[in-house]
Amino acid sequence: MHDDRSLIEERLKRALKERIRPAIYGAAVPLDIKVWHAPGEPVPPAEALAADYEPAAIGTPWGPAWGTAWFHFSGQVPADWAGQEIEAVIDLGFSGGPGFSAEGLVHTTAGVPLKGLHPRQTYAPLSILGPDGDPAAPGDSVEFYVEAAANPEVLGWNAFAPIEDLGSKPKPGGKPIYELRRADLAIFHAQVWDLVLDLVALDGLQKELPESEPRRREILRAISRSLDVLDYENVAGTAEDARAELTDVLSRPAHASAHQLSAVGHAHIDSAWLWPLRETKRKVARTVSNVATLAQEYPELVFAFSQAQQHAWVKENYPEVWERLKKAVADGTIVPVGGMWVESDTNLPGGEALARQFIHGKRFFLDEYGIDTQEVWLPDSFGYTAALPQLVKLSGSKWFLTQKISWNKENRFPHHTFWWEGLDGTRVFTHFPPIDTYNSDLSGRELAHAQRNFAENGSATRSLVPFGYGDGGGGPTREFVATARRVANLESSPKVTIESPTEFFSAAEAEYPNAPVWSGELYLEIHRATYTSQAKTKQGNRRSEHLLREAELWAASAVVAGKLDSYPYEEFDRLWKVVLLNQFHDILPGSSISWVHREAEATYAKVAEELESIIGNSLKALAGVGFEPVVFNAAPHSRGGVAALGAGPRISDDAPVTIEGGVLDNGVIRVTVDERGLITSVYDIAAEREVVAPGNVANLLQIHVDTPNQWDAWDVDSFYKNNVRDITEVDSVEFSGPDEDGDGAASVVVKRSFNRSSITQTLRLRPGTKRVDIETSVDWHESEKFLKAAFPVDIHADRSASETQFGHIFRPTHQNTSWDAAKFEIAAHRWVHVGEPGYGVAVVNDSTYGHDITRTAREDGGTTTNIRLSVIRAPRFPDPQTDQGVHVINYALVVGAGIPEAVEEGYRINLPERVVSGAAAPAPIVAVDNGNVIVEAVKLADDQSGDVVVRLYESSGGRSRATLTAGFAAASVTEVDLLERPLADRELVDGGVSFELRPFQILTFRFKRA
Repeated sequence: MHDDRSLIEERLKRALKERIRPAIYGAAVPLDIKVWHAPGEPVPPAEALAADYEPAAIGTPWGPAWGTAWFHFSGQVPADWAGQEIEAVIDLGFSGGPGFSAEGLVHTTAGVPLKGLHPRQTYAPLSILGPDGDPAAPGDSVEFYVEAAANPEVLGWNAFAPIEDLGSKPKPGGKPIYELRRADLAIFHAQVWDLVLDLVALDGLQKELPESEPRRREILRAISRSLDVLDYENVAGTAEDARAELTDVLSRPAHASAHQLSAVGHAHIDSAWLWPLRETKRKVARTVSNVATLAQEYPELVFAFSQAQQHAWVKENYPEVWERLKKAVADGTIVPVGGMWVESDTNLPGGEALARQFIHGKRFFLDEYGIDTQEVWLPDSFGYTAALPQLVKLSGSKWFLTQKISWNKENRFPHHTFWWEGLDGTRVFTHFPPIDTYNSDLSGRELAHAQRNFAENGSATRSLVPFGYGDGGGGPTREFVATARRVANLESSPKVTIESPTEFFSAAEAEYPNAPVWSGELYLEIHRATYTSQAKTKQGNRRSEHLLREAELWAASAVVAGKLDSYPYEEFDRLWKVVLLNQFHDILPGSSISWVHREAEATYAKVAEELESIIGNSLKALAGVGFEPVVFNAAPHSRGGVAALGAGPRISDDAPVTIEGGVLDNGVIRVTVDERGLITSVYDIAAEREVVAPGNVANLLQIHVDTPNQWDAWDVDSFYKNNVRDITEVDSVEFSGPDEDGDGAASVVVKRSFNRSSITQTLRLRPGTKRVDIETSVDWHESEKFLKAAFPVDIHADRSASETQFGHIFRPTHQNTSWDAAKFEIAAHRWVHVGEPGYGVAVVNDSTYGHDITRTAREDGGTTTNIRLSVIRAPRFPDPQTDQGVHVINYALVVGAGIPEAVEEGYRINLPERVVSGAAAPAPIVAVDNGNVIVEAVKLADDQSGDVVVRLYESSGGRSRATLTAGFAAASVTEVDLLERPLADRELVDGGVSFELRPFQILTFRFKRA
């Protein structure tokens, strides 16, 4: 037989495009159109429906970028259409993909939301277009409204190009960017629609089969016969006959050994990204409305809906949609997943914040739906901290899902189903969908890829596929669910079953209990610049986390001591949720449009103002009335004679700092600064050791050309290191001190100018300390540049330690393997540390996360380990104004430091002492007798019982024994999980509880007050 495969494939391609798809809709009548252009931000339906509408027509322009138009559509269904399927077809001017351009939400004449519209879902069935959303019939009048959102295509054809006008909050008077293209009532030819899906499913399948596979040719022959019987002049009338030619090849069952795919409806909705938060609220309403409407036609649909914040937005803003959502959850159609407040970044949030993601997320689902979610659902975050498995377990969950590691640039991750072991040894059953997308369309190409790609083939048979339009929302369409029916049991294809994530994970774990183990972080080999982009967003997050710690600690202390009458439960709940929202994986990482980040900065300022007020009131109450200076120490270590978590007078008997000829000396370390303002020596007097590597200088600012190949705000590519300039030019260097009226520090102020920017650095050496504090004020006006601060030290270290949530992890400083080399930029929290036996050095910071740590061999045989902080970047997309302006960043070099000293100094720089005038120094509310055991949070219980909750962890990476003693009368103590539910009774002895901790273990205790 002659090979005519390509002939048939090309015939099908043209037939679908020009003949069959256009015949899905038949006879049509136009709707009457009116429009009201909202003057500014979106308004409630009641306000929009009461507005003055003007006549409109097809071709009417609408929507300046981020604007809203309300369209009023009305018409009469022809009586002679009886017996036909009828739909309203609306094209608002769709251009890009779903979630990335114009979107709409259909409302009744009473303003009740019914169904979303987007470029792949342009219809509203007659069954919801009657009065108040009731069914309409031929001969009836229809009338409805569409709220149309003019979301611009930020990531359009010219991807990653600067978008000055599209990413900012709009100004009045913008030009319309869309025009109405269609508004009809039309007959829907279901047989034609079904024929399209039959042909697409079969064509996609046959293209994935080997050319030698008979099944491939059988499908092509069936397609050819189907097209032969199809009359292009009467597609609707002959579609059923054309489908009949496909019945045989569509009805053959899958092989017994076929891969098992659990299909879960999904609509990954970024809580902010290329759109602001306010638009996400509307995206969520549109998507939930779509799913609820779709489930009426396809009752087998299961839709996974993560992010408690998005559920809360529905509850707060769309009461009718909320009722539909609650019913769909009760029916099992919509399944809450994730157990977190948002799908947060996991590299950057602090430990307590990451715990609160689970606390607030899981509690919302429990309170509103009675559901204790079991799967953690993070398909799109940019790498996953090794702290997560323990937090997952302590939250009461047991499974983890992501897809993002498939984006790795250098190394293919070896597993799809495995046990993930965290830094403390906790393991969680984990799955990466081998379909390599969280927005699947269930195409033959994707299904075949999932089956071939599954790393566990031969050991396991199951994987999960999230299907539906996502990123900007939209979710599954009827085409996707109908496709799932076709491929449920189809020869040469994986078996596809629509079911819940819980059903998948239960079956997968039962089938594969001895899955392989991956230990440590899940480092993503892309998007490494998210540790640095948008410095003010990151600084706002870090400051908010520590202010929340202080506010809860001091408020709880004041209430328990009887100094304040009430604890601000509601305020803390609200403020935590604001901070948690801004930890979403495109906000905190710095990868959203300008609008999002300017809004985040303003939000953090308000959060800080409220928390400072709570802290101030609490400290005033604790200190009492008086004029003596009382120092409050919120850190988990004592300092200056003030107990951890307590207060008292500052005590210091340290020798004063001397300064002479560029040398600062406090009797502990001696720091030499040259005429360029660079540190040429840091000498540890007790250790008799020079810290700065020979031939090098420390606190060297270096600037790189930073032009990643794509994803500007997200990526830094390794070639950035090929172009570097040391900033050694200096405007002035001024030595001063010691400060006799302050803390006795001696300082050096260094001013520099370069390109269009300037930097002022203040280097301080304080009495009795083994650290050099550096305050860096940058007036930044660069484009596509990357600023680093380098500390080359004389340390032989083949690995570095980086603080992560509730502990630290080690990473190589060498590049032995491709896995090592890929970690050329790493994330750390308050500190990084390098050491050799007997000596180490730490660099601590108050607001940066990105670092790189490398080593080189010297001619003298020694090793230079170079610690560099990533200070600031200047990407052009999606925010061309990223980080332009003034930033103040603090960091410090700590010498002679082990891990415990790094931990202590990390807290010190982030939790400065507070001094208030008062009469008394209250004792700490709790105390722990082991410096390696860190109290991370002290608060009153969320159930408002007045119980005191204390969360602590082992910080050194070793085993620790400790006693936690209450500074108040306690009746009992219980070990609890993150949601403060009992895990085990503990013995209270002399007002305290003794315990043992494994490395990096987290414990939460709940004290009942006597």
